[in-house]
Amino acid sequence: MKLNLLVIRTKEPQLLAEQYKMLGLSFDYHKHGNGPFHFASEVDGFVFEIYPLTKSMDKADGSLRMGFEVDNLHDVLDDIKDSDWKITQEIKETEWGLVAVIQDLDGRKIELKNR
Repeated sequence: MKLNLLVIRTKEPQLLAEQYKMLGLSFDYHKHGNGPFHFASEVDGFVFEIYPLTKSMDKADGSLRMGFEVDNLHDVLDDIKDSDWKITQEIKETEWGLVAVIQDLDGRKIELKNR
């Protein structure tokens, strides 16, 4: 099995897409059929999409935790220090390598691992 799609929802899709661009993702803005416009990024067969909240949702689910490998963790953290990202755990050596944890605008925690 291989994960090939992850969809997150937010009240502010444009702002969240800008935030994730700082991690190295690039997005297309489009829609499928009668669905809503959304942002989509594809990397090595994995599609990451940012959709607006549905009408029945009051707020985004901030409990989701994700992990991304990045080419240079030190550079990525330096680039986001003065942005809307919240750094919840500075870089530390773990059994999986160098790891830091950040939080997006909706409260999702993102584990960044040095590639």
